[in-house]
Amino acid sequence: MRPAAAAALLLRRCRAAAPQQQLRGCSAAAAGGAPPPGALDERLLELLVCPLSKTPLRHDAARGLLVNDELGVAWPIVDGVPHLPQRMRRRAMLRAAPAGGQASAARLRVRAPLAGGGSRPAPPRAGVPCRARRGRRSLTGEDVELELEAAGPALSAEDKARQRVLKDVLRKINDKHGQGTVMQMTDGAIDVERTPSGCLTLDRATGGGYPKGRIVEIFGPESSGKTTLALHAIAEVQRAGGVACFIDAEHAFDSAYAKRLGIDVESLLVCQPDHGEMAFNVMDELVRSGVVGLVVVDSVSALVPRSELEGDIGTPQIGSQARLMSVALRKIAANAAKSGCTIMFINQLRFKVGVLFGNPETTSGGNALKYYASMRLDIRAKEKINEAGRPEPVGNKVKVKVVKNKVSPPFDTAEFDIMYGDGINALGCVFDVAKELEVLEARGSHYYFEGAKLAQGRENVLVHLKDNPDTAARVKTAVKARLAEAVAARGAAARAGGAGAAGLSGDDGDEGFDDVDFDDDEALMRDLEKAADAAGGGL
Repeated sequence: MRPAAAAALLLRRCRAAAPQQQLRGCSAAAAGGAPPPGALDERLLELLVCPLSKTPLRHDAARGLLVNDELGVAWPIVDGVPHLPQRMRRRAMLRAAPAGGQASAARLRVRAPLAGGGSRPAPPRAGVPCRARRGRRSLTGEDVELELEAAGPALSAEDKARQRVLKDVLRKINDKHGQGTVMQMTDGAIDVERTPSGCLTLDRATGGGYPKGRIVEIFGPESSGKTTLALHAIAEVQRAGGVACFIDAEHAFDSAYAKRLGIDVESLLVCQPDHGEMAFNVMDELVRSGVVGLVVVDSVSALVPRSELEGDIGTPQIGSQARLMSVALRKIAANAAKSGCTIMFINQLRFKVGVLFGNPETTSGGNALKYYASMRLDIRAKEKINEAGRPEPVGNKVKVKVVKNKVSPPFDTAEFDIMYGDGINALGCVFDVAKELEVLEARGSHYYFEGAKLAQGRENVLVHLKDNPDTAARVKTAVKARLAEAVAARGAAARAGGAGAAGLSGDDGDEGFDDVDFDDDEALMRDLEKAADAAGGGL
């Protein structure tokens, strides 16, 4: 049966199931004049348009009905949800707009009943014929939809014409270059998924972990834990069922240490390139495959250009590595965003020559990586961790500062322990975040979880959690749930505030923990030198 005939049959069924006495009240409570247990949002009435009639539906609040006066059909409203007549055994959901906002786009799906008065529902798949018994006529199970278009202010004729032109242009662009070339924010095209970092304190600082399809840079001094952070990210990707690649430009990969951190070294892809061009070509092929979820480059300083390798040692190659990074990142950044692959660069520190004021530290590879990176992490070792009875330290307490973040509010810090040979102390991260989010209750130096005492002092609590994995798992689950709520609330507050929103990524030139603006310092030095020269002296 054609959709028009199915719609006409549906209209007859609705009229038969909703006689005029139903317009006078669909329940005893409504007939008695009692208010319905939930009113329908009045702003939605202007959006409800039935394909069988262009007359807007009317909300009878006193009797709890949604009425179409032209067709003589009414739907009862219970708890703010309009219900179809009972004989049809169908319900339709309405989504009310938030207070002060616009109504979101939604649909009211009405499944067509069987021909011949049957009470069995139509098949769940649209377009599949449903044949009734005893030779009754067949009726396709196509949906009859009530469209709710987005609410908004009344548009003038000029604005409507402009909207039509815009829709035509967007349709032509998407037809020519592919669907999704130009999208609206309501299409959810800017949602960024995250990969856990393996450290809950760092997940809290970064807003949920490393963003997928983006470039991440980790830099810091030697022996600060840069490679350890990258290896933990690889372990998290593999734990989620993904594929990771480690481009070992320094030729210093330790498979035994990686295995202790939880990495499946048998399934890990490892590349030791001969030069920088080879590393970027391998990276581009892996990224465009759409299979690899994470590519780690260790490190940017070891990506030597081919021209430098073919020349003699000592021959100046000014800016060759910076040009290589700039050309490669222009191509790889777009491919990574399309495939959802995270590219993580480990970088080393260098010192600027002749800097008298401010922080002289900078990173190698030029400035291109600073601009293309969506997240930059500065990791520093604060102090050594010692154990009683052992003269040598057993780990480092490190501090990570998010100096740039395009997907969450920046400039947050995270502190955690890195144990020699074992990597990040996961239980220590759980304890720190649980204490900060008040998952663990502190009574003096004693800590309690769900009313039960754990131990006294941080180290004793960690020993207790290590000896009781079930308790540790319950604490970690509670911390992750509370952390997800905190991150969501923080992002909503940042978007509402504007100044600290996720789009505010921070100063790309800001490196280190002293928050010094290097560009301003250099400009100040030039101004002082000019002033001294004008005064006849020297600076």
